[in-house]
Amino acid sequence: MLAVVAGVPGRLGEVLSLREIEGPGNPGAGEVVVRMLASTVNPSDAVTVSGAYGSRTSFPLVPGFEGVGVIDSVGPGVPADAVGRRVLPLGSAGNWQRYKRLGHSWCVPVPDDLPDEVACFAYVNPLTATLMVERFCPPGARDVVVTAAASAIGGHLAELLADRGVRTVGVIRGTPGRGVAAPDLWREVIRTDEAGWRDRLRAAVGPRGAETAFDCVGGGTGGDVYALTSAAGTFVHYGLLSGTPLPAGRLGGPGGARVELFRLRDIVHGDEGRDLPALFAPVFAHLRRGRLHTAVGARVGLTGLPGHLRNPAGPPHRTGKILVDVRK
Repeated sequence: MLAVVAGVPGRLGEVLSLREIEGPGNPGAGEVVVRMLASTVNPSDAVTVSGAYGSRTSFPLVPGFEGVGVIDSVGPGVPADAVGRRVLPLGSAGNWQRYKRLGHSWCVPVPDDLPDEVACFAYVNPLTATLMVERFCPPGARDVVVTAAASAIGGHLAELLADRGVRTVGVIRGTPGRGVAAPDLWREVIRTDEAGWRDRLRAAVGPRGAETAFDCVGGGTGGDVYALTSAAGTFVHYGLLSGTPLPAGRLGGPGGARVELFRLRDIVHGDEGRDLPALFAPVFAHLRRGRLHTAVGARVGLTGLPGHLRNPAGPPHRTGKILVDVRK
């Protein structure tokens, strides 16, 4: 079968190739084979292919943590009526190939009324945003800060918080051509490339500081946002887009905000997939209501994905994610 493979660690645009690889074989006990329909490209794919998780990653590797497919065949112990069911195949990479074999417990049934290109993006950003708001944003919270506010997950957080009556303060880098997708969801958006941005943020959250801060940037920006989080509040760190760690000496000391390190993988793998349908139920409900949708910036067939990542078409700061049609 066809697959996009990273032969060695490195940048996505440099180490991927389209290959003919061995098919999945017959599913074993408790396993299924999923015929993939669509996938996408996430920062988690780039980080994994870079070799950052060397202790749990081996090469050659078929990337792709997110996608949707149809159960094509089942092994012993799996109900026969699972065949033909549309699912999100989770728990591992490997969605950038025509077929994927995995345990049936890692397959989340997709509601019939959600199109493939909506369901395809239901995992990484929508589930992360939903769980973080549920766990770390207490009822009645008013002052919430989100870094990387122009990102897809920044927009998801703003949507969910607006549904709770919270007008969020966003922090963005100020990349030309990039801004928040829905300005009306934000109380204020502050650019870190403008002088005095820290003073503006301090004024926006008030003298007590932010009750909750969601940070996926790290580095100096994350440290500055932490410093403006209330001592009674929570600073949630869930990513490192800057590539620079948070300044450890400034975090978690006496009189500082509580620091929570949120890792979606820890939650999803915490019970070996047994609770996945319950985790996704609120995500699917939001998607049905038109929330947490992901803008598509490019549509690419599986066979064209390596070339697209080497030489992406369109403007350099085009918004939206890549939708990969695995059938093409």
